[in-house]
Amino acid sequence: MVKTNPFTGLALPRRVRKLPTVLSVDEVGRLLGAPLKKTFDSEARQPFTRCAQLRDAAILELIYSTGMRLSEVTSLKEEQVDLLSGLIRVRGKGKKERMCPLGNPAIKAVRAYLDERETFLALLGKSRRSAALFLNKNLGPLTPRSVERMMKKYLAQAGLNTSRSPHALRHSFATHLLDAGADLRSVQELLGHASLSTTQIYTHVSIERLKDVYEKAHPRARL
Repeated sequence: MVKTNPFTGLALPRRVRKLPTVLSVDEVGRLLGAPLKKTFDSEARQPFTRCAQLRDAAILELIYSTGMRLSEVTSLKEEQVDLLSGLIRVRGKGKKERMCPLGNPAIKAVRAYLDERETFLALLGKSRRSAALFLNKNLGPLTPRSVERMMKKYLAQAGLNTSRSPHALRHSFATHLLDAGADLRSVQELLGHASLSTTQIYTHVSIERLKDVYEKAHPRARL
């Protein structure tokens, strides 16, 4: 009904980008230590209990050590992990591969799980198993949903917010690296991001932390 658009030239408001949920270093430590805490006597009598505990500890350590996505963890095969060299070959989005270093706690956790898994298989008299690294009690691969439920259980045990997902460990991995001085390009490679702009969201998390510390510590920050 009009010859020209009256809204031409108006700039649309920028969409607010939600900052990722990040655990503190202390919270991560509490979460990673939760799987190996004492179990109830009824659980301890189950033959798979110890294996499941070590498996869960290894999964959480692995995600925080490498920044892997949940789908990458559940699809992980034993052949992709080299504990001697401390490297893991991760197949990410678009079937792209990247190499991720493993920290010593993650190496020890995965090795402990593999040893216990062999003991459990021997107890069952089983030699053949799924190619997946992390198995359920039926010797099949774990599903992403299973890992999500598992993490919520340990978040509760550690007294942390149970709404956090395994992706929060990936976010924490990236943020803690940047907080410690790692360069953005290296973090991009470790996360498997195709674009550096995707990784830059974590710099905003670090800046927000600095602002929070400043406001709490500087005597004239809130005058």
